[in-house]
Amino acid sequence: MAILNREEAKALLTKVLGFSKADECEVNLNGSEGGNIRYARNAVSTAGDASRLSLIVSSSFGKKTGVATINEFDNTSLEKVVRRAEEVAMLAPENPEYMPLLGPQTYLESIAYNKNTAAVSPELRAEAVAKSLKVSKDEKLEAAGFLENSSGFRAMMNSKGLFGYNMESDVSFSVTMRNQAGTGSGYVSKSYNDVAKLDTLALTKIAAGKANGSANAKAIEPGKYTVILEPLAASDLIGNMFAGFDARNADEGRSYMSKKGGTSRLGEKLFDDKVTIYSDPLNADLPFSTFSNDGLPQTKTVWVDKGVVKKLAYSRYWAQKKGVDPQPAASRMIMAGGTTSIEDMIKGTEKGILVTRFWYIRFVDPQTLLLTGLTRDGTFYIENGKIQFPIKNFRFNESPVIMLNNLEELGKPERTDDMIVPPMKIRDFTFTSLSDAV
Repeated sequence: MAILNREEAKALLTKVLGFSKADECEVNLNGSEGGNIRYARNAVSTAGDASRLSLIVSSSFGKKTGVATINEFDNTSLEKVVRRAEEVAMLAPENPEYMPLLGPQTYLESIAYNKNTAAVSPELRAEAVAKSLKVSKDEKLEAAGFLENSSGFRAMMNSKGLFGYNMESDVSFSVTMRNQAGTGSGYVSKSYNDVAKLDTLALTKIAAGKANGSANAKAIEPGKYTVILEPLAASDLIGNMFAGFDARNADEGRSYMSKKGGTSRLGEKLFDDKVTIYSDPLNADLPFSTFSNDGLPQTKTVWVDKGVVKKLAYSRYWAQKKGVDPQPAASRMIMAGGTTSIEDMIKGTEKGILVTRFWYIRFVDPQTLLLTGLTRDGTFYIENGKIQFPIKNFRFNESPVIMLNNLEELGKPERTDDMIVPPMKIRDFTFTSLSDAV
Protein backbone atom coordinates (compact mmCIF):
# COMPACT_ATOMS: atom_id res chain seq x y z
CA MET A 1 0.00 0.00 0.00
CA ALA A 2 3.02 2.33 0.21
CA ILE A 3 2.67 3.56 -3.38
CA LEU A 4 -0.80 4.72 -4.34
CA ASN A 5 -1.67 5.82 -7.86
CA ARG A 6 -3.32 9.18 -8.57
CA GLU A 7 -6.89 7.88 -8.37
CA GLU A 8 -6.28 5.93 -5.15
CA ALA A 9 -4.60 8.89 -3.49
CA LYS A 10 -7.32 11.29 -4.58
CA ALA A 11 -10.06 9.01 -3.25
CA LEU A 12 -8.35 8.66 0.13
CA LEU A 13 -7.75 12.40 0.51
CA THR A 14 -11.31 13.20 -0.50
CA LYS A 15 -12.53 10.84 2.24
CA VAL A 16 -10.30 12.53 4.83
CA LEU A 17 -11.48 16.02 3.89
CA GLY A 18 -15.04 14.79 4.27
CA PHE A 19 -14.43 14.43 8.02
CA SER A 20 -13.23 18.02 8.43
CA LYS A 21 -15.19 20.64 10.40
CA ALA A 22 -12.44 23.28 10.27
CA ASP A 23 -12.58 26.58 8.40
CA GLU A 24 -9.78 25.28 6.19
CA CYS A 25 -8.13 21.88 5.95
CA GLU A 26 -5.17 20.55 4.01
CA VAL A 27 -4.11 16.91 3.83
CA ASN A 28 -0.84 15.49 2.57
CA LEU A 29 -0.24 11.83 1.78
CA ASN A 30 3.32 10.52 1.39
CA GLY A 31 4.45 7.01 0.48
CA SER A 32 7.80 5.47 -0.35
CA GLU A 33 9.43 2.14 -1.07
CA GLY A 34 13.12 1.37 -1.43
CA GLY A 35 16.09 -0.63 -0.39
CA ASN A 36 19.79 -0.42 0.30
CA ILE A 37 22.95 -2.41 0.72
CA ARG A 38 25.95 -1.30 2.74
CA TYR A 39 29.44 -2.79 2.71
CA ALA A 40 32.76 -2.23 4.49
CA ARG A 41 36.13 -3.97 4.56
CA ASN A 42 35.17 -5.70 1.30
CA ALA A 43 32.10 -7.41 2.78
CA VAL A 44 28.40 -6.62 2.94
CA SER A 45 27.41 -5.50 6.43
CA THR A 46 23.71 -4.63 6.13
CA ALA A 47 20.92 -4.76 3.56
CA GLY A 48 17.23 -4.08 3.73
CA ASP A 49 14.00 -2.80 2.23
CA ALA A 50 11.64 -0.20 3.65
CA SER A 51 8.03 0.76 2.91
CA ARG A 52 6.32 3.78 4.44
CA LEU A 53 2.96 5.53 4.12
CA SER A 54 1.81 8.49 6.20
CA LEU A 55 -0.94 11.08 6.27
CA ILE A 56 -0.60 14.65 7.58
CA VAL A 57 -3.70 16.70 8.39
CA SER A 58 -3.52 20.48 8.89
CA SER A 59 -6.70 22.09 10.22
CA SER A 60 -7.26 25.82 10.70
CA PHE A 61 -9.84 27.94 12.49
CA GLY A 62 -9.15 31.53 11.55
CA LYS A 63 -5.41 31.98 12.02
CA LYS A 64 -5.09 29.06 14.45
CA THR A 65 -3.69 25.84 12.98
CA GLY A 66 -3.17 22.33 14.30
CA VAL A 67 -1.35 19.43 12.67
CA ALA A 68 -1.67 15.68 13.27
CA THR A 69 -0.05 12.68 11.56
CA ILE A 70 -1.08 9.03 11.27
CA ASN A 71 -0.09 5.85 9.44
CA GLU A 72 -3.35 3.94 9.92
CA PHE A 73 -5.96 4.16 7.18
CA ASP A 74 -9.21 2.61 8.36
CA ASN A 75 -12.14 5.02 8.56
CA THR A 76 -12.04 5.27 12.34
CA SER A 77 -8.36 6.22 12.34
CA LEU A 78 -8.81 8.72 9.52
CA GLU A 79 -11.58 10.54 11.37
CA LYS A 80 -9.54 10.39 14.58
CA VAL A 81 -6.55 12.16 13.04
CA VAL A 82 -8.79 14.92 11.64
CA ARG A 83 -10.39 15.46 15.05
CA ARG A 84 -6.96 15.56 16.68
CA ALA A 85 -5.72 18.22 14.26
CA GLU A 86 -8.80 20.29 15.05
CA GLU A 87 -8.29 19.91 18.81
CA VAL A 88 -4.70 21.10 18.49
CA ALA A 89 -5.82 24.04 16.33
CA MET A 90 -8.27 25.24 18.99
CA LEU A 91 -5.46 25.23 21.56
CA ALA A 92 -2.91 26.93 19.31
CA PRO A 93 -2.14 30.67 19.33
CA GLU A 94 -2.95 32.70 16.26
CA ASN A 95 -0.28 32.75 13.57
CA PRO A 96 0.29 36.38 12.50
CA GLU A 97 1.75 35.13 9.22
CA TYR A 98 -1.07 32.75 8.38
CA MET A 99 -1.95 32.59 4.70
CA PRO A 100 -5.29 31.24 3.42
CA LEU A 101 -5.05 28.02 1.44
CA LEU A 102 -4.60 28.13 -2.31
CA GLY A 103 -7.39 27.22 -4.67
CA PRO A 104 -7.04 24.85 -7.65
CA GLN A 105 -3.70 25.09 -9.47
CA THR A 106 -2.37 23.89 -12.82
CA TYR A 107 0.82 21.82 -12.66
CA LEU A 108 3.22 20.49 -15.26
CA GLU A 109 3.20 16.73 -15.77
CA SER A 110 6.08 15.37 -13.70
CA ILE A 111 8.81 13.18 -15.21
CA ALA A 112 10.49 12.33 -11.89
CA TYR A 113 9.33 8.69 -11.81
CA ASN A 114 11.32 6.02 -13.66
CA LYS A 115 9.78 2.54 -13.74
CA ASN A 116 13.13 0.76 -14.08
CA THR A 117 14.56 2.56 -11.05
CA ALA A 118 11.43 1.85 -9.03
CA ALA A 119 11.74 -1.84 -9.94
CA VAL A 120 15.30 -2.26 -8.59
CA SER A 121 15.42 -5.54 -6.66
CA PRO A 122 17.68 -6.87 -3.87
CA GLU A 123 19.26 -9.14 -6.50
CA LEU A 124 20.16 -6.18 -8.72
CA ARG A 125 21.64 -4.29 -5.77
CA ALA A 126 23.70 -7.35 -4.83
CA GLU A 127 25.00 -7.73 -8.39
CA ALA A 128 25.96 -4.06 -8.56
CA VAL A 129 27.84 -4.23 -5.26
CA ALA A 130 29.56 -7.49 -6.29
CA LYS A 131 31.07 -5.64 -9.27
CA SER A 132 32.38 -2.95 -6.93
CA LEU A 133 33.84 -5.49 -4.51
CA LYS A 134 35.60 -7.36 -7.31
CA VAL A 135 37.48 -4.19 -8.26
CA SER A 136 38.52 -3.68 -4.66
CA LYS A 137 39.75 -7.25 -4.21
CA ASP A 138 41.54 -7.33 -7.57
CA GLU A 139 43.36 -4.09 -6.71
CA LYS A 140 44.12 -5.32 -3.16
CA LEU A 141 42.21 -2.37 -1.72
CA GLU A 142 39.52 -2.09 0.95
CA ALA A 143 36.10 -0.76 0.01
CA ALA A 144 33.27 0.77 2.02
CA GLY A 145 30.17 1.75 0.09
CA PHE A 146 26.45 2.32 0.05
CA LEU A 147 23.88 1.69 -2.69
CA GLU A 148 20.30 2.88 -2.24
CA ASN A 149 17.25 3.08 -4.46
CA SER A 150 13.91 4.67 -3.67
CA SER A 151 10.58 5.47 -5.23
CA GLY A 152 7.64 7.33 -3.82
CA PHE A 153 4.71 9.63 -4.26
CA ARG A 154 3.23 12.71 -2.69
CA ALA A 155 -0.36 13.86 -2.92
CA MET A 156 -1.94 16.96 -1.43
CA MET A 157 -5.52 18.19 -1.35
CA ASN A 158 -7.27 21.01 0.46
CA SER A 159 -10.75 22.27 1.20
CA LYS A 160 -10.37 25.01 -1.45
CA GLY A 161 -10.26 22.45 -4.27
CA LEU A 162 -6.50 22.13 -4.79
CA PHE A 163 -5.13 18.70 -5.69
CA GLY A 164 -1.59 17.72 -6.64
CA TYR A 165 0.05 14.37 -7.23
CA ASN A 166 3.68 13.57 -7.93
CA MET A 167 5.74 10.37 -8.22
CA GLU A 168 9.52 10.15 -8.15
CA SER A 169 12.37 7.66 -8.09
CA ASP A 170 16.12 7.80 -7.56
CA VAL A 171 19.20 5.65 -7.07
CA SER A 172 22.50 6.64 -5.45
CA PHE A 173 25.88 4.99 -5.03
CA SER A 174 29.02 5.96 -3.16
CA VAL A 175 32.22 4.11 -2.35
CA THR A 176 35.44 4.90 -0.51
CA MET A 177 38.56 2.89 -1.44
CA ARG A 178 41.64 2.68 0.78
CA ASN A 179 44.95 0.94 0.26
CA GLN A 180 45.90 -1.60 2.91
CA ALA A 181 48.59 0.65 4.34
CA GLY A 182 46.04 3.40 4.90
CA THR A 183 48.10 5.94 2.96
CA GLY A 184 45.87 6.32 -0.09
CA SER A 185 42.16 6.98 -0.46
CA GLY A 186 39.69 7.46 -3.31
CA TYR A 187 36.00 8.27 -3.44
CA VAL A 188 33.10 8.55 -5.86
CA SER A 189 29.45 9.45 -5.32
CA LYS A 190 26.73 9.51 -7.97
CA SER A 191 22.95 9.70 -8.14
CA TYR A 192 20.61 9.04 -11.05
CA ASN A 193 16.95 9.16 -11.89
CA ASP A 194 17.47 6.28 -14.33
CA VAL A 195 19.19 3.20 -12.88
CA ALA A 196 20.37 2.25 -16.38
CA LYS A 197 22.98 5.02 -16.04
CA LEU A 198 24.49 3.49 -12.89
CA ASP A 199 27.77 1.67 -13.55
CA THR A 200 29.23 0.60 -10.22
CA LEU A 201 32.15 -1.13 -11.95
CA ALA A 202 33.32 2.01 -13.77
CA LEU A 203 32.73 4.24 -10.76
CA THR A 204 34.65 1.93 -8.42
CA LYS A 205 37.56 1.85 -10.86
CA ILE A 206 37.74 5.64 -10.61
CA ALA A 207 37.85 5.45 -6.82
CA ALA A 208 40.46 2.69 -6.97
CA GLY A 209 42.63 4.77 -9.27
CA LYS A 210 42.54 7.65 -6.81
CA ALA A 211 43.28 5.34 -3.87
CA ASN A 212 46.38 3.97 -5.58
CA GLY A 213 47.37 7.34 -7.02
CA SER A 214 47.10 9.25 -3.74
CA ALA A 215 49.39 6.97 -1.70
CA ASN A 216 52.53 8.46 -0.14
CA ALA A 217 51.38 12.05 -0.51
CA LYS A 218 53.89 14.87 -0.17
CA ALA A 219 53.45 18.04 1.86
CA ILE A 220 53.50 21.39 0.09
CA GLU A 221 53.11 24.85 1.57
CA PRO A 222 49.60 26.23 2.15
CA GLY A 223 48.69 29.41 0.30
CA LYS A 224 46.68 30.64 -2.65
CA TYR A 225 46.60 28.24 -5.58
CA THR A 226 44.86 27.74 -8.87
CA VAL A 227 42.56 24.78 -8.25
CA ILE A 228 40.66 22.40 -10.47
CA LEU A 229 37.58 21.20 -8.64
CA GLU A 230 36.00 17.99 -9.82
CA PRO A 231 32.17 18.21 -9.90
CA LEU A 232 31.87 16.58 -6.47
CA ALA A 233 34.23 19.13 -4.91
CA ALA A 234 32.44 21.99 -6.66
CA SER A 235 29.05 20.80 -5.40
CA ASP A 236 30.40 20.46 -1.87
CA LEU A 237 30.97 24.22 -1.84
CA ILE A 238 28.28 25.80 -4.00
CA GLY A 239 25.61 23.62 -2.39
CA ASN A 240 26.00 25.94 0.60
CA MET A 241 24.93 28.91 -1.52
CA PHE A 242 21.38 27.99 -2.31
CA ALA A 243 19.86 28.70 1.09
CA GLY A 244 20.90 32.29 0.41
CA PHE A 245 18.37 32.54 -2.41
CA ASP A 246 15.66 33.37 0.11
CA ALA A 247 14.21 36.86 -0.18
CA ARG A 248 13.16 37.21 3.44
CA ASN A 249 16.57 36.26 4.83
CA ALA A 250 18.14 38.69 2.38
CA ASP A 251 15.73 41.54 3.15
CA GLU A 252 16.22 41.06 6.89
CA GLY A 253 20.02 41.16 6.61
CA ARG A 254 20.62 37.52 7.44
CA SER A 255 22.48 36.23 4.38
CA TYR A 256 25.16 36.97 1.81
CA MET A 257 22.34 38.19 -0.45
CA SER A 258 21.75 41.09 1.97
CA LYS A 259 23.09 44.57 1.58
CA LYS A 260 23.09 47.52 3.94
CA GLY A 261 19.80 49.31 4.22
CA GLY A 262 17.64 46.23 4.55
CA THR A 263 17.40 45.21 0.91
CA SER A 264 18.56 42.26 -1.13
CA ARG A 265 21.07 41.93 -3.94
CA LEU A 266 18.34 40.98 -6.39
CA GLY A 267 19.35 42.38 -9.78
CA GLU A 268 23.03 42.79 -8.86
CA LYS A 269 25.91 41.20 -10.70
CA LEU A 270 27.31 39.07 -7.92
CA PHE A 271 29.30 36.44 -9.86
CA ASP A 272 31.47 35.96 -12.94
CA ASP A 273 29.81 36.17 -16.37
CA LYS A 274 30.20 32.40 -16.76
CA VAL A 275 27.85 31.69 -13.83
CA THR A 276 24.27 30.74 -14.71
CA ILE A 277 22.22 28.80 -12.16
CA TYR A 278 18.71 27.51 -12.71
CA SER A 279 16.22 24.86 -11.59
CA ASP A 280 13.95 22.80 -13.80
CA PRO A 281 11.55 20.11 -12.54
CA LEU A 282 11.51 18.64 -16.05
CA ASN A 283 15.27 18.24 -16.40
CA ALA A 284 15.76 14.60 -17.39
CA ASP A 285 18.79 14.08 -15.13
CA LEU A 286 17.52 16.00 -12.10
CA PRO A 287 13.70 16.08 -12.10
CA PHE A 288 11.67 17.03 -9.04
CA SER A 289 8.09 17.71 -8.01
CA THR A 290 6.12 20.15 -10.14
CA PHE A 291 4.46 21.66 -7.06
CA SER A 292 5.91 23.07 -3.85
CA ASN A 293 5.08 22.15 -0.27
CA ASP A 294 2.36 24.81 -0.11
CA GLY A 295 0.94 23.90 -3.52
CA LEU A 296 2.53 26.55 -5.75
CA PRO A 297 3.40 25.37 -9.27
CA GLN A 298 7.10 24.82 -9.92
CA THR A 299 8.51 25.56 -13.36
CA LYS A 300 11.93 26.24 -14.83
CA THR A 301 13.45 29.20 -12.99
CA VAL A 302 16.69 31.05 -13.73
CA TRP A 303 18.16 32.23 -10.43
CA VAL A 304 21.44 33.63 -11.75
CA ASP A 305 21.97 34.64 -15.38
CA LYS A 306 25.52 35.43 -16.50
CA GLY A 307 26.45 36.43 -12.97
CA VAL A 308 23.36 38.55 -12.27
CA VAL A 309 20.95 37.53 -9.50
CA LYS A 310 17.59 37.25 -11.29
CA LYS A 311 15.36 35.50 -8.75
CA LEU A 312 14.96 34.98 -5.04
CA ALA A 313 12.47 32.66 -3.35
CA TYR A 314 9.44 34.41 -1.84
CA SER A 315 7.08 32.61 0.51
CA ARG A 316 3.44 33.51 0.01
CA TYR A 317 3.49 35.62 3.19
CA TRP A 318 6.67 37.52 2.30
CA ALA A 319 5.52 38.02 -1.29
CA GLN A 320 2.27 39.56 -0.06
CA LYS A 321 4.18 41.79 2.34
CA LYS A 322 6.49 42.99 -0.44
CA GLY A 323 3.83 43.22 -3.12
CA VAL A 324 5.37 40.67 -5.49
CA ASP A 325 4.44 37.26 -6.84
CA PRO A 326 5.39 34.27 -4.66
CA GLN A 327 8.33 32.17 -5.88
CA PRO A 328 8.81 28.70 -4.37
CA ALA A 329 12.35 27.66 -3.48
CA ALA A 330 13.78 24.95 -5.70
CA SER A 331 14.86 21.68 -4.13
CA ARG A 332 17.45 20.96 -6.84
CA MET A 333 19.78 23.34 -8.66
CA ILE A 334 21.71 23.21 -11.93
CA MET A 335 24.78 25.26 -12.81
CA ALA A 336 25.48 25.67 -16.49
CA GLY A 337 28.99 24.84 -17.68
CA GLY A 338 31.21 24.62 -20.70
CA THR A 339 32.89 21.93 -22.76
CA THR A 340 36.42 21.83 -21.36
CA SER A 341 37.44 18.44 -19.95
CA ILE A 342 39.28 18.08 -16.65
CA GLU A 343 42.22 16.65 -18.63
CA ASP A 344 42.36 19.80 -20.76
CA MET A 345 42.10 21.99 -17.66
CA ILE A 346 45.10 20.17 -16.24
CA LYS A 347 47.04 20.56 -19.51
CA GLY A 348 46.44 24.31 -19.39
CA THR A 349 47.60 24.73 -15.79
CA GLU A 350 51.16 25.83 -15.07
CA LYS A 351 50.90 25.29 -11.32
CA GLY A 352 47.82 24.17 -9.42
CA ILE A 353 45.97 21.58 -7.38
CA LEU A 354 43.35 19.01 -8.40
CA VAL A 355 40.72 18.42 -5.68
CA THR A 356 38.48 15.33 -5.64
CA ARG A 357 36.18 16.53 -2.87
CA PHE A 358 35.84 18.46 0.38
CA TRP A 359 34.44 17.36 3.72
CA TYR A 360 33.67 18.58 7.24
CA ILE A 361 32.60 21.94 5.82
CA ARG A 362 31.52 24.56 8.34
CA PHE A 363 30.45 28.21 8.18
CA VAL A 364 32.93 30.82 9.34
CA ASP A 365 30.85 33.86 8.36
CA PRO A 366 27.31 33.45 6.94
CA GLN A 367 27.23 37.10 5.88
CA THR A 368 30.06 36.57 3.38
CA LEU A 369 29.46 32.81 3.02
CA LEU A 370 33.02 32.16 4.18
CA LEU A 371 33.48 28.41 4.65
CA THR A 372 36.19 26.20 6.08
CA GLY A 373 36.82 22.49 5.64
CA LEU A 374 39.29 19.90 4.37
CA THR A 375 40.22 18.27 1.10
CA ARG A 376 39.90 14.49 1.04
CA ASP A 377 40.22 11.27 -0.98
CA GLY A 378 42.70 12.37 -3.60
CA THR A 379 44.44 15.76 -3.82
CA PHE A 380 47.13 16.20 -6.49
CA TYR A 381 49.78 18.74 -7.45
CA ILE A 382 49.82 19.99 -11.05
CA GLU A 383 52.84 21.53 -12.75
CA ASN A 384 53.53 22.23 -16.42
CA GLY A 385 50.20 20.76 -17.47
CA LYS A 386 50.63 17.40 -15.73
CA ILE A 387 49.76 15.79 -12.42
CA GLN A 388 53.14 15.44 -10.73
CA PHE A 389 52.37 13.74 -7.41
CA PRO A 390 49.74 13.35 -4.67
CA ILE A 391 49.83 15.93 -1.89
CA LYS A 392 48.75 15.96 1.72
CA ASN A 393 45.32 17.33 2.38
CA PHE A 394 44.68 20.98 3.18
CA ARG A 395 42.29 22.98 5.29
CA PHE A 396 40.71 25.74 3.23
CA ASN A 397 39.05 29.06 4.03
CA GLU A 398 37.04 30.24 1.04
CA SER A 399 33.73 31.77 0.07
CA PRO A 400 31.84 30.31 -2.90
CA VAL A 401 30.85 33.88 -3.77
CA ILE A 402 34.50 34.89 -4.14
CA MET A 403 35.29 31.56 -5.78
CA LEU A 404 32.66 32.16 -8.46
CA ASN A 405 34.26 35.52 -9.21
CA ASN A 406 37.63 33.85 -9.81
CA LEU A 407 36.50 31.41 -12.46
CA GLU A 408 38.85 30.63 -15.31
CA GLU A 409 37.09 27.67 -16.95
CA LEU A 410 34.01 25.49 -16.60
CA GLY A 411 33.66 21.93 -17.85
CA LYS A 412 30.72 19.73 -18.75
CA PRO A 413 28.14 19.64 -15.91
CA GLU A 414 27.51 16.35 -14.10
CA ARG A 415 24.97 15.30 -11.51
CA THR A 416 26.33 14.89 -7.98
CA ASP A 417 23.68 14.06 -5.39
CA ASP A 418 20.93 16.69 -5.73
CA MET A 419 22.81 19.11 -7.97
CA ILE A 420 24.20 19.31 -11.47
CA VAL A 421 27.48 21.22 -11.55
CA PRO A 422 30.49 21.46 -13.84
CA PRO A 423 34.14 20.93 -12.96
CA MET A 424 35.74 24.32 -12.31
CA LYS A 425 39.14 25.89 -12.69
CA ILE A 426 39.55 28.69 -10.15
CA ARG A 427 42.42 31.04 -9.38
CA ASP A 428 43.56 32.21 -5.93
CA PHE A 429 41.82 29.55 -3.86
CA THR A 430 42.94 29.84 -0.23
CA PHE A 431 44.46 26.88 1.64
CA THR A 432 45.37 27.80 5.20
CA SER A 433 47.08 24.73 6.71
CA LEU A 434 47.99 21.08 6.19
CA SER A 435 46.00 18.10 7.41
CA ASP A 436 47.25 14.59 8.23
CA ALA A 437 43.93 13.06 7.20
CA VAL A 438 44.08 10.72 4.18
